[in-house]
Amino acid sequence: MAQLEGTVAVPGGNVWFKRVGAGAGRPLLAVHGGPGLPHNYIRSLERLAGEREVIFWDQLGCGNSERPSDPALWTMKRSVAEMDAVVKELGLSRFHIFGNSWGGMLAQQYALDAAPAAVSLTISNSIASIPLFADMVTRLKSELDPATQSAIDRHEAAGTTYSAEYQAAIRTWNETYLCRVRPWPAELEDAFRRMGTEIFETMFGPSDFHIVGTVRDWDVFDRLTEIALPTLIVAGRYDECVPEHMREMHQRIAGSRFELFESSAHMPFIEEPERFDAVMRDFLRHHDKV
Repeated sequence: MAQLEGTVAVPGGNVWFKRVGAGAGRPLLAVHGGPGLPHNYIRSLERLAGEREVIFWDQLGCGNSERPSDPALWTMKRSVAEMDAVVKELGLSRFHIFGNSWGGMLAQQYALDAAPAAVSLTISNSIASIPLFADMVTRLKSELDPATQSAIDRHEAAGTTYSAEYQAAIRTWNETYLCRVRPWPAELEDAFRRMGTEIFETMFGPSDFHIVGTVRDWDVFDRLTEIALPTLIVAGRYDECVPEHMREMHQRIAGSRFELFESSAHMPFIEEPERFDAVMRDFLRHHDKV
């Protein structure tokens, strides 16, 4: 399968990209989550590269990209400018956008503010409001076993999140609400090992339970009616980005399509690969003609 790697300049530094595959279908630009979690964990999208080019990049500060140490870089506004620069530098036009988690947030903001020459948008396992997300994780944490809840609360209050007890509690959270496949695939484990923690801590905060960073007030829920791109909303039954919220997002985006994955949490491309691929191929093919 044809592959091309390189770097492009974006506001703040240089980022790494990879273009995989070819075919008659329009290109798919894959936007990873985190913020700060490199593209590795969404490499499953390479399965779509038999009929179209799939383009990945590691956002500034993580993975194979440059890692400048400047907290002023880690804002939604600069991230949108980065995505716009990647699109322009790679010469993309009439392309599909896929964004997972934080990548779905970034893709929404890009679609709203950057007037992209895209033909479709897929929002995978994401949110449209950080304040609403804070309520979600509070509720979901209360549904964990008491010992796990206690470990999270005690160690975050004491600043001892490096402790084995806290890490075990977070692993329970991740295996419940992020990815329910056991064991986790190597690409997901690798992505967490190579995470740009400075980005996450500056933009979000110390954890999903204390969002005090630069995106703490981010909310485009009331702007979703402005999204005119054909849109696919992908939700997981056990997701930390709860499916009820994603269904409400779907209801606000005119003509959008909603797909709920009943055996998935946050990553149906890993958890339910066959159905995920079928849904994506159908949606992308339908909008290749736009």
